[in-house]
Amino acid sequence: MNKKIEKKQDLPYDAQEHITEPENAIVATDINNLPDSLKDAAKRAGWNNLMPVQAKAIPYILAKRDLMVQSHTGSGKTGAFILPLLELIDTSLNACQVLILVPTRELASQVSREAEMLAGNAGVKTVAVYGGTGYESQIKAFKNGAHIVVGTPGRILDHLLKKYLLLDELKITIMDEADRMLSMGFYQDMKRVQFYLPRKRINGYMFSATFPPRVMSLAGEFLKQPDVLSLSRDHVHVTAIEHEFYNVPAVTKDRSLIRIIEFENPDSALIFCNRKSDVHYVNIVLQRYGYDSDELSSDLSQSQREKVLAKIRKGNLKFLVATDVAARGIDLPNLSHVFQFAPPEDIEIYIHRAGRTGRAGASGKAIMLIAGIEKFKLAEIAKNYNIEFIECELPTDEDVQKIVGERTTALLEAKLRGLDRMQNERMQRFIPLAKQLSESVDEMSVIAMLLDEYYQKILHSPVPSVEEKPGSSGKSKKSGKTHRRPERNPRR
Repeated sequence: MNKKIEKKQDLPYDAQEHITEPENAIVATDINNLPDSLKDAAKRAGWNNLMPVQAKAIPYILAKRDLMVQSHTGSGKTGAFILPLLELIDTSLNACQVLILVPTRELASQVSREAEMLAGNAGVKTVAVYGGTGYESQIKAFKNGAHIVVGTPGRILDHLLKKYLLLDELKITIMDEADRMLSMGFYQDMKRVQFYLPRKRINGYMFSATFPPRVMSLAGEFLKQPDVLSLSRDHVHVTAIEHEFYNVPAVTKDRSLIRIIEFENPDSALIFCNRKSDVHYVNIVLQRYGYDSDELSSDLSQSQREKVLAKIRKGNLKFLVATDVAARGIDLPNLSHVFQFAPPEDIEIYIHRAGRTGRAGASGKAIMLIAGIEKFKLAEIAKNYNIEFIECELPTDEDVQKIVGERTTALLEAKLRGLDRMQNERMQRFIPLAKQLSESVDEMSVIAMLLDEYYQKILHSPVPSVEEKPGSSGKSKKSGKTHRRPERNPRR
């Protein structure tokens, strides 16, 4: 059980935070109370004192208590888990003892560099593992007994499947930026990695910027009764619905909506508009951009409305654009997001809109687009319902390109792992053509077109379970025989 402590804590650091921590909380530490080896590591990093998340989290990791840590980006969370790991690793044992899963290549490199810097000459060996680079150096690091392996779930799974990476001596697993890993579609790979964990007791830690129920349920699948430690200057993100808004230019609201949807990658979404004309316009924009969307308003004939409702009932519709009246009594399966193209004219309607997501223990986001004087309506809603809205910065084109590229790479690598021998052989015919196209600036658009087509198609398809994935273990349809897969850790 967790308690929320609203008063400021007498912690050994200057910045004061609102804290949520376990009932049987461990007293925070400071740099002077660390073992000498960790003091030396902190000195190498130039730390005069510990950041709040480090002071609070390090004692739990040293005590080997599973933990979920909510802390914002840039708060020092990497040091919060790397520093105590140095004390727990047995350098005389040349094998992977810590597995750190991260969502991106950049973060894998960053965490790996910080681990190497903090370790200094203590003998702790680290390797960063991610796609887009050769296997040779990574395999060599495994053979040399890398103690800390930091990588993206897809490439880690590649090495596990090929038995380059063995986890027999694993002690600790860490999931960094767990909320991002979910939004990027890594859940299936994370579950498959889980099959390769040894049967013995392993300590697990999860770090995330937010703790919506979706992340909380993920923790239940990977950690054993974890404690929760949350630090936030503004408020604690342990909530079913996150209320967010974007200040956007009125003339480009439609493009802003597209950027936000691309960045958020909703499981499914309901998009509310105040006017029927906006419903029709927004739906056309989404469809033209390749999204699986449809509309509901009083302008539709009964037969048209029935067709839309039939798609919803079958779970074949990802985005629905509607007025408040038209959307009454309609539930989209797995509704993760509610977008409001504009604040409702009647502020009481806001609660009805936002409440469509975050049901039955699921997580949800209510996102509102604000332009010009609409900010006064937002302030009225916030005051009337005591809602603390989070203002978000509109993603740039570069932000969208980066995250879409990362998702596409992860999806393609997962598909590649699922190819059987014949499919792999067939694919080899196109490697010379792929090389030729990639070397020509004029032909680059062909590759971009194919990637876009694949990305749109895969995002609109239902996600298979681990057992259903091509190449995964399970019963063969032809022979009926069961193929052996690694023993699953019984605690997970």
